Order: sequence, then structure tokens, then C-alpha cells
Amino acid sequence: MKCFLLLFLIIALSQAFVPTSTTFKSRSAAPLNAVEIQVGEGEPVESAIRRFKREVNKSGHLMELRHRRHFENSQEKKKRKLVQARNRKRLERMNKRRMSNRT
Repeated sequence: MKCFLLLFLIIALSQAFVPTSTTFKSRSAAPLNAVEIQVGEGEPVESAIRRFKREVNKSGHLMELRHRRHFENSQEKKKRKLVQARNRKRLERMNKRRMSNRT
């Protein structure tokens, strides 16, 4: 039931989910940004959906959908980018400190 809801969520959000017999695809405006996974023979559907979800998250399609859901003017976009950069730098510092403590 949980996998069905996950699948429904992916379909509803992207509206570009195309299942075939051996491939799950997510089409975007540019064909270079298409997400595609190969489903192995005898592979459970749950693991294929999990891999597809992971690839969609890595590609950034869902984040782009969330940002385009409402209009964002240039000032709001700058603020969002600054917060993202700040969080990214903080995470890099934490990882660097963590790695230096390992030795």
C-alpha cells in the first residue's frame, strides 16, 4: 500500500512518469534531463520504485516543481540561493571538521 501511494505521488507531481515493461522514465523539457532506470529480470517492483525515486531526487526534478509551484520574484530567489549557499558551506565545514577528527 505504501509503495502504491509513493508511486501515485510521483505520478501526480511529475505528470511525466512513463512505465514500460523494462524501464521507468521521467521526461522533462530537455531530453538530457530524463531520469531512467533499468529494471532487472525478477527484480521486485518496490526496489525499482525506490531506485527511481532516488534518481528523481538526485536529478532535482521535484525541487524544481516545488519552486515553480508559486511565482518567486528575483529578490526571493536571491534570498533562497543565499540560504542554500549558507547551508551548503556549513555542511562542508561540519564534514571537514568530522573528517579531521577521524585521524
